[in-house]
Amino acid sequence: MVEKPEIRIGAYNKDFGQGFYCTEFQAQAERWAKRFGTPIVSVYEYDLKSELDMLVFHEMTDEWLDFIAACRNGEPHTRDIVIGAMANDQVWNYVADFISGILTREQFWVLAKFKQPTHQIAFCNTNALDCIHYIESYEVK
Repeated sequence: MVEKPEIRIGAYNKDFGQGFYCTEFQAQAERWAKRFGTPIVSVYEYDLKSELDMLVFHEMTDEWLDFIAACRNGEPHTRDIVIGAMANDQVWNYVADFISGILTREQFWVLAKFKQPTHQIAFCNTNALDCIHYIESYEVK
């Protein structure tokens, strides 16, 4: 249960850089929760303030791929919130191959087809975290 979200700076890089990650897809949140001991999903509502610098990817595009590649290479960005599809484990392998030059951009797009839609919201700093309001938590059965 996470009543007070915080941003923890880690030694690895995620799709949209450092941040507190959520999803609007309940099934995806439950899959994420099952990766750890007792699977608990925390439920929030959020109110996106107009003064925040948001980047929204409505679909997987070259801009999305380039942004993820930069973040996964440790390049910082100044966005408060980033929203878009997630490079799941299979797609991440293709992103890594694209970054290393094994795959061309065109080859990446041929291979990068999701079996199910994914979604993530990265709240990237404390200003963004102020938008989140804890509602409840539940254990995934």
